[in-house]
Amino acid sequence: MTIGTKIAWDDTVLPFQLDRSDMRGRIARLDGVLSGVLKQHNYPAPVEALVAEMALLTALIGQTIKLRWKLSLQVQTNGPVRMIATDYYGPEAEGQSARIRAYASYDADRITDAPAFQQLGAGYFAILIDQGSGMQPYQGITPIAGTCLADCASSYFAQSEQLPTTFALSFGRSSAPGVDEHWRAGGIMLQHMPKASPFATGGGSGEEGLLEAKDLVASEDSKENWNRVNMHVNTVEELELIGPIVSPTELLLRLFHEEQPRVYDAQSIRFGCTCSEDRVRQSLSIYSAKDIEKMTTEDGKVTADCQFCGAHYVLDPATVGFEADNGDG
Repeated sequence: MTIGTKIAWDDTVLPFQLDRSDMRGRIARLDGVLSGVLKQHNYPAPVEALVAEMALLTALIGQTIKLRWKLSLQVQTNGPVRMIATDYYGPEAEGQSARIRAYASYDADRITDAPAFQQLGAGYFAILIDQGSGMQPYQGITPIAGTCLADCASSYFAQSEQLPTTFALSFGRSSAPGVDEHWRAGGIMLQHMPKASPFATGGGSGEEGLLEAKDLVASEDSKENWNRVNMHVNTVEELELIGPIVSPTELLLRLFHEEQPRVYDAQSIRFGCTCSEDRVRQSLSIYSAKDIEKMTTEDGKVTADCQFCGAHYVLDPATVGFEADNGDG
């Protein structure tokens, strides 16, 4: 490869189904999306890794939402990394790209040399789905648990949706002759089809009684299928997941050729933010003139920065707030 070369399956999510095992899944490959997300901030290495993992999970989970819907993943903790937020915007129309954005807030003086996940403290992992105006948003929350954010996502699906779910992820800085060092990520998400997921009651086998995927696989056939497919997933290598050489369909055939894989149309993804001056004005419309005065800089401007994309907005204080004079009077 040379600088600027894009692999055909970069920044895509490929949905598939394993007919023999009654399972569905997705394979995601991120390259330019991660560059777009991470270049906006000078994150410490552990924070970069957490944001990269969160963006990858967002791509894998978000592919299922409908056109124009928005899916958000959030982590809130009392640790050095206080919050991670990602948004996945479904395509505006068939054949268009979905969009992802992400950012993290953290206390720089509390970041240590410990593994990335240990920079999170006690807190929660949440998934939110916004179906548009006039519709009630959905929200599901699960405690931070396990050894990685993928464990949190698996726990969420077990608790909130009773769906046995497993992930295999790989992400990190990639370098090769003639190519600038940059972030790449790839992963697989697998779930039992809903009809194969019994309703579980009582405590689970996870931390503090949390349900885990294995607690939801009740019948002997389901257990056998689940264990067999997970054994296949456990053989995958990190470079195969990241995929600069192995395509998603090649990986599917290597892992699951006996499971009768069926692929669907891949969804393309790009980095994209929805911030705008109009949205900034809308967010400031709840403030009075006295509040706006406190926000005004010495040179008489109100400024705002987008935490996702770094866009900088400079506004006339007379035109913002609910008492603003917008020239209509």
